[in-house]
Amino acid sequence: MALAAPALAQDAPAATAPAAPAAAPGAATPMTPEQIAAFNKAVTDFTAGQTAQQSGDNAGASAKYDAALPAIRTAVQSDPAKIDNVNFLANALYANAAAYGAQGQMDKVIALYGEALPHWRKIVEAKPTDMASRNILAGILIQMGNQKLGAQDKAGSAPLYTEALALARKSVAEKGTDPINRNILLSALIGASQSSGDAALQAEAVNMSKTMLADGSVDASNKPAAQALTGAKAG
Repeated sequence: MALAAPALAQDAPAATAPAAPAAAPGAATPMTPEQIAAFNKAVTDFTAGQTAQQSGDNAGASAKYDAALPAIRTAVQSDPAKIDNVNFLANALYANAAAYGAQGQMDKVIALYGEALPHWRKIVEAKPTDMASRNILAGILIQMGNQKLGAQDKAGSAPLYTEALALARKSVAEKGTDPINRNILLSALIGASQSSGDAALQAEAVNMSKTMLADGSVDASNKPAAQALTGAKAG
């Protein structure tokens, strides 16, 4: 399965940059005034990156995100339990991956996804009812699974798809008519069936592909694989 550019990036809610962290008692490692100033500059750079990205200037966006990330990483390292900063870092990494993906630099996308993955897991664990974050995590896992599967690393891709599948099933169970939820589940099923060779998963992927091709809800990234699974003609 070919690695696609991050498909869910445009569906993700815009990240809200938190206020600069104060060097308060009880923080794991209070930030220095210089680090707080750098964090404030990172908020400005991140906002500029989002503006550039929304206008289609992905190169400009990635430059701004790259500039913002070191100070955001420092804030998270200083207090890993502060979920607002973890969320900010996760969103900045994800947005940067989308910007690099739009430029065709998939090696950078995968590197950013690898860094973002534990942060998104932490967010989903902290906010189990947040479907948008759950779907982003599932999408990242699928993209990383696709990259490994494309390199013939079935053993490496399988656990990524399995984790994504559980997340996608939860979203579909909560809102089964949502086309985003269904396409994430279809992507996970296709990947999981290819990596594991599980006949039940393959049958489920085929049946879901037929249904979604018939009702027109399959998205552009899933359509070629869905057509190949079902023997449907492209068109």
